[in-house]
Amino acid sequence: MRWNRGFLAGTAIVALALTGCAGNGGEPTPSGTTGPGGNGSNVEVDEAAAALLPDDIASAGKLIIGVDPNYAPNEFKDEAGDPIGWAIELTDAMAAKLGLTTDYRPSGFDRILPSITGGSYDLGMSSFTDTAEREQQVDFVNYYEAGIQWAQPIGGNVNPDDACGLTVSVQATTYEETEELPAKSKACVDAGKEPINILKFETQDEATNALALGRADAMSADSPITQYAVSQVSDKIELAGDAFDVAPYGMAVDKGSELAKAVQAALQSLVDDGTYEKILKEWGVEAGGISEITINAATAG
Repeated sequence: MRWNRGFLAGTAIVALALTGCAGNGGEPTPSGTTGPGGNGSNVEVDEAAAALLPDDIASAGKLIIGVDPNYAPNEFKDEAGDPIGWAIELTDAMAAKLGLTTDYRPSGFDRILPSITGGSYDLGMSSFTDTAEREQQVDFVNYYEAGIQWAQPIGGNVNPDDACGLTVSVQATTYEETEELPAKSKACVDAGKEPINILKFETQDEATNALALGRADAMSADSPITQYAVSQVSDKIELAGDAFDVAPYGMAVDKGSELAKAVQAALQSLVDDGTYEKILKEWGVEAGGISEITINAATAG
């Protein structure tokens, strides 16, 4: 799509507000460095968890991780272009529990899972909602629960359950773009109403900018992302109702890989020693924290 000069300038102004650190309460000071010596520097190795690692990864001494760093405050970039966010800090701490460092490989969101199954990445960390369909490709180690939450312009009256005829911005290939909004739009059409105009963008920042700059009537994203976006441009947008359809986030590994059990054990160790809760609280996202780390929760029992 082409952008005129006036709109592009406005986008740049709003984007500046969306690239700072999380601000729900205290101001965390995340580091752009990774693994032991970075965000995992104070984490002790859990020998039992490390013993579960596949031999090739243990020998390599690092995890190659695919990430789409455009989803603040979960995973995004600092001024130097390094990935930061609470999910990055959690992943660094998990790797440190396993005695590994982290090697992040920025990627488009829709390319991460195929790159895991193709052997390019050991793990995918990019706020993946664990779904039965995705579990056909990869295994998920579940580490958080997030709902869907909408935002609207200040003073709006958007109802996520009745958005027929509205333009809703969203990041492409997310659950909201592929599942939630198409289903709601179909329900509108089946009821003889106007469909939802799904305005999709490559990154979440662009989706938020579209709402803040008046190109969309509403925005749909995972609850921590929407809450963070509102906090960054609170003079332009606000929440449109509470979070709904809560589902697990999962770190993705190749289907059947023993790495899943090692990651599960390392994350559970972080939960048990309090590191997990500390990281979430620093970023103001503890509402979605869990006490038991599971695998493939979407289809479990």
